[in-house]
Amino acid sequence: QVHLVESGGGLVQPGGSLRLSCVASGSIFSIASLGWYRQALGQERELVAVIASDGKINYADSVKDRFTISRETDKKTVNLQMNWLKPEDTAVYSCKARASVVGSRFTWDDYWGQGTQVTVSS
Repeated sequence: QVHLVESGGGLVQPGGSLRLSCVASGSIFSIASLGWYRQALGQERELVAVIASDGKINYADSVKDRFTISRETDKKTVNLQMNWLKPEDTAVYSCKARASVVGSRFTWDDYWGQGTQVTVSS
């Protein structure tokens, strides 16, 4: 019903930058929030950044001042600009949408993308 496709991952050296994008499609009625999460090997998944429909943004403390989340005017695309990357940023980054769908507009569910690998290494 809601499909999320991420792009932009890859291998980068410490101090480098990457930009991730996530596009939501399907029978979307409304999106309450779009966010990025990451899961490193052997670790639990954690929030990186999230932007709500009203534009309110939250970041994990570990990425503040380095990462920037933004949403495009169609409000179905969310980007994550990652600067000054560190080896500890290495993880699979996944996009999540909290959304309602046509025909069930008062029911909110979480939808996830497949994830994209980000590796920070020299």
